[in-house]
Amino acid sequence: MTSQIVILDGATLNPGDNPWTAIEQLGEVNLHAASEPSEIVSRLKDADVAITNKARLTAEIIGQLPNLKFITVSATGYDCVDVAAAAKYGIPVANVPTYGTPSVAQFTFALLLELCHRVGLHDAAVKQGEWQRCGSFSFWKTPQIELQHLTLGVIGFGQIGQQVARIGSAFGMQILAASRHRQNAPADISFEWATTDEIAARADVISLHCSLNENSTGMVNREFLARMKTSAFLINTSRGKLIDETALAEALNAHQISGVAVDVASIEPIKEDNPLLSARNCVITPHMAWSTLAARRRMMQVTADNIRNFLAGNPANIVNRDLP
Repeated sequence: MTSQIVILDGATLNPGDNPWTAIEQLGEVNLHAASEPSEIVSRLKDADVAITNKARLTAEIIGQLPNLKFITVSATGYDCVDVAAAAKYGIPVANVPTYGTPSVAQFTFALLLELCHRVGLHDAAVKQGEWQRCGSFSFWKTPQIELQHLTLGVIGFGQIGQQVARIGSAFGMQILAASRHRQNAPADISFEWATTDEIAARADVISLHCSLNENSTGMVNREFLARMKTSAFLINTSRGKLIDETALAEALNAHQISGVAVDVASIEPIKEDNPLLSARNCVITPHMAWSTLAARRRMMQVTADNIRNFLAGNPANIVNRDLP
């Protein structure tokens, strides 16, 4: 019998440059560019396999889908699925754990280097005639910051965090790392284990790469920010809800920390009243660190592999395997 595969929100993975061919070979595909919460149950009622990127599969929704056998998230983060509820109904949930490592690590440094040099601001200044008017061969509108010998604190030391540490080391930075799991430390990176509180106090740059859960939600709060150096930068390419955005905006505007760059927000798309939109020295990009074509091609292939492995009886990348 042909598997019924439903893609709930395919527009982000394939806006037109990343064909579904590998998945179409595995069954009958019903593709939706996006799905409202009220549409999900009806769209999945006959599905064997659901593919979601951000469309939320809650316990209530999963409980109404007796035919559903497998969920694969076309992302690394899987907080859009109630994995415990899926386990209760015997539905394995898979993710794509490493597709975005090079792209997200690269983008993390794009954000950091923007804070260090404000290239876009200076490009605009030149094109507005400021260089011609300044009377000198050189000028700068913001402090220019060298990374060598600064301390980079990486919170969340999985594949992406480790790659960020490697790039930081190449810039001559000293690395501090915080992780719930300290086994299998990478041998090719010179770093020091630290707690999140130690990183807050010691790091010149703090980069967040941890998953969102009940322990990490709101971890960057007033107490965390109060420990940071006034010269420090904070980068977040992970999940917006890791940060108390009101507290962060207040810290920026009070010059309690130097600058922030985030690729994520607590609610996405970002709300018009998000306090970071008007905060001092805050760079915001629209959750795009993962989005290179190379990364999306890897994600497409691994998503197809997840389905193929499940259909063959050898499920891989299962995130709720050990849940009751």
